[in-house]
Amino acid sequence: MRFTSLGSGSEGNALIVAADNTHLMLDCGFGLRETEQRLARRGLLPSDINAVLLTHEHGDHVAGAAKFCRRHGIALWATHGTLSNLRCQQDHLPAVQIIDSHQPFSIRDIEIFPFPVPHDAREPVQFCFSDGKHKLGVLTDTGSPTLHITQQLSGCDALVLECNHDAEMLMRSKYPASLKQRITSQFGHLSNDEAATLLANIDTSRLQHLVAAHLSQQNNTPEKALTCLANVLGCQPAWLAYADQSHGFDWLDIQPTGTGQPDRQPDRFMK
Repeated sequence: MRFTSLGSGSEGNALIVAADNTHLMLDCGFGLRETEQRLARRGLLPSDINAVLLTHEHGDHVAGAAKFCRRHGIALWATHGTLSNLRCQQDHLPAVQIIDSHQPFSIRDIEIFPFPVPHDAREPVQFCFSDGKHKLGVLTDTGSPTLHITQQLSGCDALVLECNHDAEMLMRSKYPASLKQRITSQFGHLSNDEAATLLANIDTSRLQHLVAAHLSQQNNTPEKALTCLANVLGCQPAWLAYADQSHGFDWLDIQPTGTGQPDRQPDRFMK
């Protein structure tokens, strides 16, 4: 199993998860042409995508989803709450599938495990993915960790984890007080410190890849985010990766491994 980001942040999000001949797109927050161009950078055609899954209805996650699915005949998967906020975009979609946020399901070679998260959307979910051998966890757009989230993300071979903001940078920013309150609320976004606390509470013994994602371009830096996460794992920040807005991150492969702790040495690329 392998995965890549087409871009991550408030201006658009899309992640590709692949196993064997199956390619799933998680969120599609870029316009039609931009999505196609970003796929091409990863060596993919739109026809390679077997389904588009949505986490929630905010524009940076769904802006191009309906048009992309219509243009290329791809099924769209989302919770009832998410779909209810996209009702005007659902006309002429080739297929729409409703996700139960507590019920696993499969698309071709990949099994998907949705789980609900606290965020200021109608029925937001995040996901774990498995090819039967490995487990990839994805958590972004979450205001606060929950016990259920901790349980879902434990034992992952790879994890994409929101590190939206540095708390001090956000408080010093020119954002209006109402926006600061939204971001830091239990239905907003995880700070670096909150992401680190969550990481400390999950089983990371199998972890091969940890990617910091959904970083604010105004209120965070990759260095701050990676340092927080590295301190939890007891590794160098260079062992980690991060997703940026312009390029996301390149393909990461999950390798066959035993249950021993991976060698977390500073020989990794940054993105």
